[in-house]
Amino acid sequence: MAPETVGGPGIGDPAPGFDLPNQYGEQISLDGLAGRSVVLVFYPFAFSRVCSGELSSLAKLQPAFADAGAALLAVSCDAKYSLRAWAMGQGWSFDLLSDFWPHGAVARRYGVFDERRGLATRSSFFIGPEGTVQHILRSSINTPRDPDDYLLALEGISVAGGSRND
Repeated sequence: MAPETVGGPGIGDPAPGFDLPNQYGEQISLDGLAGRSVVLVFYPFAFSRVCSGELSSLAKLQPAFADAGAALLAVSCDAKYSLRAWAMGQGWSFDLLSDFWPHGAVARRYGVFDERRGLATRSSFFIGPEGTVQHILRSSINTPRDPDDYLLALEGISVAGGSRND
């Protein structure tokens, strides 16, 4: 069963802005990706079993993200140093964003921060090139999201936003 959210954007709503460091300390912002589709993947913890498996599945789907013209951004409340060690150990080349301080500020804006446990819930937001939320995937903390659901949603943002390869 997917968790209920408190606030946060729905389908068709403007995506809340963010400006977060990736695992290398480079600032990544939604404004900086304007005109491009973005898949914002919130997950609870680096180095955890379910999150490791889930992000490994997404890493294998990177060609599909590229074909859709979508930036894949994974977000947790872990420090950027942990994220760098994790990404390097796994050989991942996509951006892992640190919502560490202020702790969970972006997850709160998206309505996916679990205040009691201090973590982002397992939720993904597909943001079209115009900056609106086009699709949302959610699952419980112990259940990875299905990679096939990402592929279906990517088809939707490709159709909604037109071809990205022109």
